[in-house]
Amino acid sequence: MEIGQKVKVCRLRDRVSPGIISKLGKVGTIKDFKMTDGSGVGVVVQFEDNSSTWFFEDELQVTN
Repeated sequence: MEIGQKVKVCRLRDRVSPGIISKLGKVGTIKDFKMTDGSGVGVVVQFEDNSSTWFFEDELQVTN
C-alpha cells in the first residue's frame, strides 16, 4: 500500500463507533501511515466527505 492509492474498507477488526462502521464498504485515499500499539502499522484513509480515520492494513483492499 502506498500514499495516494485508493482503498476500500472491507472489514473491521474491532468494535468501533457508528461513524467508523459507516465507512465499511466505502472507498477512500491513503493519506499517511501511523504506528499502532506495536502490533503493526495503521493506514490513514481520507474519504470523499473529507473525514479521515486509520485502519489496519488487513481491513483494507486496494482498488483501481
